[in-house]
Amino acid sequence: MTTPQDLRLMAVHAHPDDESSKGAATSAKYVAEGVSVRVVSCTGGERGDILNERLKGEPHILRDITRVRREEMARAAEILGVSHTWLGFVDSGLPEGDPPPPLPEGCFALEPLDVTTEALVRVIREFRPHVVTTYDENGGYPHPDHIQTHVVTMAAWRAAGDPAAYPHAGEPWQPLKLYYNGWTLERTTALHEAMLAEGLESPWADWLANMRRRPRRRLHTHIHCGPGRPLVRGAAGDAAARLADRGVRAGPLDRAGHDAGGRPLRRDPRARRPG
Repeated sequence: MTTPQDLRLMAVHAHPDDESSKGAATSAKYVAEGVSVRVVSCTGGERGDILNERLKGEPHILRDITRVRREEMARAAEILGVSHTWLGFVDSGLPEGDPPPPLPEGCFALEPLDVTTEALVRVIREFRPHVVTTYDENGGYPHPDHIQTHVVTMAAWRAAGDPAAYPHAGEPWQPLKLYYNGWTLERTTALHEAMLAEGLESPWADWLANMRRRPRRRLHTHIHCGPGRPLVRGAAGDAAARLADRGVRAGPLDRAGHDAGGRPLRRDPRARRPG
C-alpha cells in the first residue's frame, strides 16, 4: 500500500517568492501529511523590483538583491518544510514600455530550450516526483519568465521519462500527473472586495481585468488547504521585499479568508492534465 511518505510533489516556479504566493498552502498541506515536496526556482530573481514601500532604499537590498532573494527563499523553504533547487538561470525582468524593450541577453526567456529543458529533466530524474505543478501557458500573468517556466516544464515533462532524451541526465522517470496552479476569478474577486471593504487599496483590480478577458476554464481539482494558511503567511513574510505590498500579508486575508460559500480562499490549484 502506498503511503504519503512514499509520494513526492514538485512545484516549478519562475522566481523566489513565487513559491510563497502561488500554491504555498498546497505545499504546506502535503508536507504536513508526510509527502516530500520539492520547489524548483528557474531563476534567481535578480531583476526583481522592490515592491515593499517600507524596504525601498534599504542599502543592503540595493547592494545585493540576489543575496537577499536567496536568503528569503531559504527561509520560506524552511517555513513550508520543502526542499529546494535553483535551476540556475538569470531573471529576464519584466519589460515595460510601448513598445517594450528587448529582453536582456543571457536571460532565462532567451536561453535555448534544450538547455533549460535538460536542466529541469535532471532535477525531475533526481527527485522522481509523482506529481508536478507549474503555470499555464499564460504564465499566470504575462511575465516572460512565467511563460517560459510553462514551456520548459512541459518540455521536461515529456522528456523526463524518455530514455532517448538527455540520456546523460539520469535514469528516466515519468511523473504521473501535471497540474497548472492558478487563481480563480471567484477567489481573486473575494480578495479584492475584502480589501476594499477594509478601506485598503486593492492590488487585484488589474488582475481581475486580465482574468475577465480570458476564456474561463473548467477546474479539475480543488485542494482543501485552509490549515496551511498560517505557514503561507510566514513564508510570504520572508519574501517581504517582493510581496508585502501585494496584499499577501494584509489583514483581510485573515478576516475574509473564505468565499461566499464558506470555502477557504486558499483552495488551489487550477488544474489540467497535460495534453
